[in-house]
Amino acid sequence: MGNLDVTKLWDQYTMEWLWDMALKFGKNIILAILIFFIGRWVAKIFKNIIKKIMQKHSIDPTIIGFVINLTYTALLLFVILASINQLGIQTTSFIAILGAAGLAIGLAIQGSLSNFAAGVLMIIFRPFKVGDFIEGAGVSGTVEEINIFTTQLKTPDNKKIIVPNSKMTGDNIVNYSANDIRRVDLKIGVGYQDDIDKVKQVITSVLEKDERILKDPPTVIAVIEMGDSSVNFAVRPWVKTPEYWNVYFNVIENIKKSFDAEGITIPFPQQDVHLFHHEKENIE
Repeated sequence: MGNLDVTKLWDQYTMEWLWDMALKFGKNIILAILIFFIGRWVAKIFKNIIKKIMQKHSIDPTIIGFVINLTYTALLLFVILASINQLGIQTTSFIAILGAAGLAIGLAIQGSLSNFAAGVLMIIFRPFKVGDFIEGAGVSGTVEEINIFTTQLKTPDNKKIIVPNSKMTGDNIVNYSANDIRRVDLKIGVGYQDDIDKVKQVITSVLEKDERILKDPPTVIAVIEMGDSSVNFAVRPWVKTPEYWNVYFNVIENIKKSFDAEGITIPFPQQDVHLFHHEKENIE
């Protein structure tokens, strides 16, 4: 009988202890769960509000995606720490661990972090956008994607080039598509025996027939130098940026055809070679 009484007392004590623990910690657990789910719900609402505001102001989609993801992650981390703190666990140690881990990871991936920082700067300042033809980091091509770590280009011969953002921002960037119009720079050489005024008339006639060439700014046709074997003209018409290469190729071809029709020569480098014959002296 004594053993049964002890067992009953132990079981009763155990149940009372478990009930006390449930009352003591159950409330905190429920509150922690509520804090997590409600906090996550509020974070999603806040993320959507930021997204709508940025879309209303016509901000670049890349910037929108980056900002809302960063904001949502920061809010969610705050909610998780608040939930842990509700359980009675000191979050100071967690913050210290996260800080130390962040420092270690930062040192390990400092190259990636520099690409990340460069990507953020490009997204903010936008030296170029998708579809622009640019030159940078020693390569050139049409921008296909601008990511946080890399920029993807497509070359005119359809090759894909992936450039780290730190290299792209660490060098000069030439954006050929930034402005609506561009100047076509041509150098045309004619023979010294050709009439300069006639050459100008022929070139002007070729350019006036091309409707893609703009009237304003005006085209420049002028003698730029007297070379070793030719008189060189600077021909500089203005065109809309998308028409640049088509006009460039067509104008050169049409000028050549017009020169042939008008008898104007296009010289090429020549070299005169003089041979001297020396008779061998007789040696007796």
